Amino acid sequence: MTLYRDQWIECTDVGIRVRGYYFPWGTKTIRYGQIRSVRRVWLEPLRGRARIWGTGNPRYWASLDPGRPRKDMALVVDLGRAIRPFLTPDDPDTVESIIREHAGLGSGGAIGRGPIM
Repeated sequence: MTLYRDQWIECTDVGIRVRGYYFPWGTKTIRYGQIRSVRRVWLEPLRGRARIWGTGNPRYWASLDPGRPRKDMALVVDLGRAIRPFLTPDDPDTVESIIREHAGLGSGGAIGRGPIM
């Protein structure tokens, strides 16, 4: 069952499907049980806003989103691995809420600055 969907991100009852994550257009599936934490960050020019896809920082990977320069909020998902997915859903409040509820993470924390990318 689909709980949320925009052009690039879909939240279902079992996980998140991120279209355009892998080259050239591959989809990444993240099960809620894999998620250790989710962090909301502000997008700034050198902190993810200008990064349409990929990374300049080996600790994060920005999924494809040509509309990212017009957005101001992102979600960083910690899977307990070296690379953290950097997602910019059209409705970050809803996606963060779905992740927290289905991954059992509790309420949200403070909004921080995004990573330099």
